Amino acid sequence: MTKLQIGTILMAIALFLGLYFGCDTNPPEQAAIEKSRALTVESTDINALLLEAKSGMGPQEESEILALETEMEAAADDSSSARVLKELSGKWYEFGQPAIAGFYAEEVAGLENSGAAWSIAGTTYALCLQTKPPDKIRDFCSSRAVKAFENAISLDPEEVSNRVNLALVYTEAPPPGNPMKGILMLRDLNEQYPENVSVLVNLSRLALQTGQYDRAVERLQQALELDAGNRQAACLLAQAYQGLGRQSEAEEWASRCNSPE
Repeated sequence: MTKLQIGTILMAIALFLGLYFGCDTNPPEQAAIEKSRALTVESTDINALLLEAKSGMGPQEESEILALETEMEAAADDSSSARVLKELSGKWYEFGQPAIAGFYAEEVAGLENSGAAWSIAGTTYALCLQTKPPDKIRDFCSSRAVKAFENAISLDPEEVSNRVNLALVYTEAPPPGNPMKGILMLRDLNEQYPENVSVLVNLSRLALQTGQYDRAVERLQQALELDAGNRQAACLLAQAYQGLGRQSEAEEWASRCNSPE
């Protein structure tokens, strides 16, 4: 794994933690039958994941999870439930189980039903995909990431980041028979929001993966004109110049990539 890839994952984790523990969303009423149906669909898969994860836990980790599960059973209202579910999600993420963390984040979103809560659930599942899990867990995370981001878009249609993240899920886990779905979604977003830095950077990252170095340079230069301090764009631009054999420019941007913020 390259330094850039590590940095990107760490930034995503930091964003996730900041959103998750920094957002205070207000829970409106949920349709009880809809929630019950969702829980029924999830139960078998999540139980299998929990059983497997718990079988490899140490005594301290097991004790911490058990304490939170006991607290969850005693929760008197939705507000208390959401608080404990957030702690469970954070704890499972800390223990290296983003799929389970995503499930509990999704449960929070089901209670709070806000764009922010669904975005957090989707982000957690998306982080699961970045770990390159086995197919069963990959399918679990990708399908639920799609659902979460679609819900976030429905509740907060003006937030472009949810559309970008949904497209990125499709690039990471394309639907059968439509391998270009995510890339086409990003291109469409680029047409709608030509000055969106996140769209430009992610299209550039994908261009690098297919050797389209000139196209990546063009988009990254545009991104840096809009956001000169964007470190991810600087790191990717170094890779693009390296791919083109423009060594001096590659070294210049690698220096900017590695410089402390």
